[in-house]
Amino acid sequence: MDSGLVRLSRRLAYVLRHDPASVGLALDAQGWVAVDDLLAALAAHGASVSYAELDAVVAGNDKRRFAVRAGAGGRAEIRASQGHSVPVDLGLEQMPPPPVLYHGTSATALPSIRARGLRRGERHHVHLSPDLPTALAVGRRRRGAVAVLEVDAAAMAAAGYAFYRSANGVWLTDHVPPEYLRGPP
Repeated sequence: MDSGLVRLSRRLAYVLRHDPASVGLALDAQGWVAVDDLLAALAAHGASVSYAELDAVVAGNDKRRFAVRAGAGGRAEIRASQGHSVPVDLGLEQMPPPPVLYHGTSATALPSIRARGLRRGERHHVHLSPDLPTALAVGRRRRGAVAVLEVDAAAMAAAGYAFYRSANGVWLTDHVPPEYLRGPP
């Protein structure tokens, strides 16, 4: 994506995940909002976005951060696939994870993670990647050296921890205690 679409993607992620009220929107209980309402709200707050630009962001996002559907009355609706800090019910069903999942992060975060595990912070869940290349890409979003941790998801599931998979393939759980992490020294 070009830099303008990347900026738009970040703005959409912020609005649809964390602060819809920043542009005067309210998400429904599942996180959906009408595309027409989103575009009008963005325009009213100085960000004129065309349908073509929105389509390019949704289609061109390598992480498939956004989902679009036909809503009530056939109106197009959009939501973020996961990563919300505002209350939404994504309708995720618990499912068994693969034996190993990965978490990409900054190497500077390792001492805290080793002491406390992976915590969701203000988000609904901890985000885990299904493969090493995805975890590396996620970790590169942070400043500095990248670290990738392996999560013993099979042992966590056996111990009763719940896992969910979002529409875009990200694995979610509430917390990963340190004893289930393996990673760089």
